[in-house]
Amino acid sequence: MSFAQLGLADELLKAVADQGYVTPTPVQQKAIPLILEGKDVLAGAQTGTGKTASFTLPLLQRLAENHDPHQKPRRVRALILVPTRELAAQVYESVKTYGAHLPFHAEAVVGGASIGIQTRQLRRGCDIVVATPGRLIDHVQQRNINLSNVEVLVLDEADRMLDMGFLPDIKQLMALIPKKRQSLLFSATVPNAIKSLAAQLLNNPVEVEVAKQNATAENVAERVYGIGREYKRELLSYLIGSNNWKQVLVFVRTKHGADRLEKQLIEDGIRTAALHGDKTQGARNKALEQFKTGKVSVLVATDIAARGLDIDDLPHVVNFDVPQVPEDYIHRIGRTGRAGANGEALSLVCPEEAWMLVEIEKLLKRQIPRVADTGYEPVSLKVIDAPKKNAPNKTTGKKDMRHTKKPAARGAKPTVRGVKQPDSKRIESRGKGRSGSRGKV
Repeated sequence: MSFAQLGLADELLKAVADQGYVTPTPVQQKAIPLILEGKDVLAGAQTGTGKTASFTLPLLQRLAENHDPHQKPRRVRALILVPTRELAAQVYESVKTYGAHLPFHAEAVVGGASIGIQTRQLRRGCDIVVATPGRLIDHVQQRNINLSNVEVLVLDEADRMLDMGFLPDIKQLMALIPKKRQSLLFSATVPNAIKSLAAQLLNNPVEVEVAKQNATAENVAERVYGIGREYKRELLSYLIGSNNWKQVLVFVRTKHGADRLEKQLIEDGIRTAALHGDKTQGARNKALEQFKTGKVSVLVATDIAARGLDIDDLPHVVNFDVPQVPEDYIHRIGRTGRAGANGEALSLVCPEEAWMLVEIEKLLKRQIPRVADTGYEPVSLKVIDAPKKNAPNKTTGKKDMRHTKKPAARGAKPTVRGVKQPDSKRIESRGKGRSGSRGKV
C-alpha cells in the first residue's frame, strides 16, 4: 500500500515524499483512513511505529478541507496534548514538516520556555497548538489562548499523561473545548484507566491496535546482567569502553542519580550528558543535540525526560536502574530497534531490584536472557513471594526488601576474556567504597 492509497491530499503526499517515505506503517494504514472519515479513534501503538504521522497527516488534511484564508486572526482549530517537552518538540516538528505545503501556522506551548515569547506568538494567532497540559493551563488562565474553536483534539502518549498525574489538567482543558469535535487518543498501552478516559473523551471511538500489548520488538536483543549495586557503574563503563559503543541511552530512576552517573562516567573518560526534569529547556535541548550529533556518547536520562525521544538508529539502551513500573521497561527499550533496525537492550540488575525484574517478566510472559559470566562474582536474582511480600508498605509506601535473598559474595574485578578493560586501574580504584545509595527524587 502507498500513501496515495490512503486518500491523502497532494500537498501532504509531496511532504511525505520529501522525507523519503514510501510505504505507510501498519498504524498509519489503519488510523489515517478512519481519521479522514471524521471518526474518533483510540489507538494502541508501541513507540517507533510511526504513530505521530498517523494523526498529524489526517489532522492537517481535515483542517485544509474547511480552511478560510481570510480568517483573521487565526483561531486554534487543532490541539495536541503531550506529556513532555521533548515529545512536544518532536510532534511540533512533524506538524511543520508534513504541513510544509499547507497554509497553517503551529505553535509549541511547553514549560521551561519563555512564557512571554509564547504569549506574543499565541496572541498573533495560530491554527495548531502542541502543548503540555500545565503550561497550556497557564496561558488559558492568562487569557492568551482561546480553545472554543478547537475542531480536532489529540491526546498523545495518554498512558504516560495519566502516570504523571495530568488527569485533572486534562479534564479542566476539556471543559473549555467544544463537545462537538473529533477526538483522537494514542497510547503505547491500553489498560483499563485509558479505556475509562476514552469513554469520557471519545464519541463511539474505533479501536486500532497494531502492536501486541506488553510486547517488545523482535529485533531488540535483551539481556540481564546480575550485578552488585556498587559495581554497576564500573560494569557500564567497561561495556561502553571495551565494545567501543558510540551512542548509548542509559536510564536511571532519579534526577540525582542521573547527575551522579553523568559525573562518574565523565571521570571514566566517557563523553556523557544528563537529561532530566530539573534541567532548563535550553540545557535539555543542548544535551539531546550533543547526543544526536555524536558530541557525547552517552545520554543518561530519567523516564519522564526520555519520553518521546526520537533518535534514529539508536543501537544501545541500558537500564542502569530497573524501572519500578513494568510497562516502563517496554517504553525504555522501545527507544532502540526502531523502524526495523536492530537494537540491544541491557539491564543491570542488583539483588535489591530482583522483584522488579520478576514483575517485568510477568508482564512480558517470558524470561529475559541472563548473561552467565558478567566478570563479577555471581549474585542471586531469585525472589521469594515477590508479588505479596514486596508490595509497598502501607505505612511508608516503600517496597519491602527484606524478602529478597541475600546476594552472594562479590567484589571480583571484571574478567571478560579476550578484551582489555580501558583505564581499568582508574575505574577499579573509584569503584571501591562507593555506597551505591539511591538519590532522592
